[in-house]
Amino acid sequence: MEFVTLSNGVKMPMEGFGVFQVPEAAVCEQAVRDALEAGYRLIDTAAAYFNEEAVGAAIKKSGVPREELFVTTKLWIQDAGYENAKKAFEVSLGKLGLDYLDLYLIHQPMNDYYGSWRAMEELYEEGKIRAIGVCNFYPERLADLCLNVKVKPMVNQVELHPFFAQENGLEVMREFGVQPEAWGPLAEGKHGIFTHPVLTEIGAKYGKSAAQAALRWNVQKGVVIIPKSVHRERMEENLNIWDFKLDEDDMEAIAALDLGYSEIIDHSAAQTAKFLNGWKIHE
Repeated sequence: MEFVTLSNGVKMPMEGFGVFQVPEAAVCEQAVRDALEAGYRLIDTAAAYFNEEAVGAAIKKSGVPREELFVTTKLWIQDAGYENAKKAFEVSLGKLGLDYLDLYLIHQPMNDYYGSWRAMEELYEEGKIRAIGVCNFYPERLADLCLNVKVKPMVNQVELHPFFAQENGLEVMREFGVQPEAWGPLAEGKHGIFTHPVLTEIGAKYGKSAAQAALRWNVQKGVVIIPKSVHRERMEENLNIWDFKLDEDDMEAIAALDLGYSEIIDHSAAQTAKFLNGWKIHE
């Protein structure tokens, strides 16, 4: 495993395990335990995934020392604002059964995220969070936030894969010293990514799969990845990307697959804002 050093000096694994869309407690707990046994040390969850307790149970039973882990969770839109964010953080921390978080992220650039950020800055300065960041902040939102806060976000987790490469977004992140992290690095299985001819051919050069080629492409661009699977063999395959390197031609061929837009979610659409703001995670 390789690591990146965030702007505040904290080391973050370049590959982690995501648990989006794994709400069933028993399934999620087993998946996280399998992932930890396979060698993952970054675990990424969120209040809106409804599985923080299962993740916490898996961590507790794993026997992996806490200092070896890098645990991330996220603040949902419903809990935005200074006071709400403080309360939501404590709820998440309790569900996870932890004393501190390695990374806390604002899940969406909606509602009072400036108030949330002030709360997160304080929690960070108090040592309750080792790093703070955001999710789905596209260039204009990220630049605006960075220019108007005391502590700049250390991480921006966004959709990033060969079919949505976000070069402009990556450039803005580099400008402000924000580490990119890819959710959906396998495009949530869209575009026939697991059998895509370009990715399959490139992977075959190294005795690897199309998925491994896609994941390797992202990490070589300096992007942290969090692929998700509930199958142990796939978890191990996703983790087995650190013993080869794509050449420049490979990187360019994969970059050429970029569509320039997402086919998963359009964060610029009013309908998306309505849908996400209507997603309530508690009374």
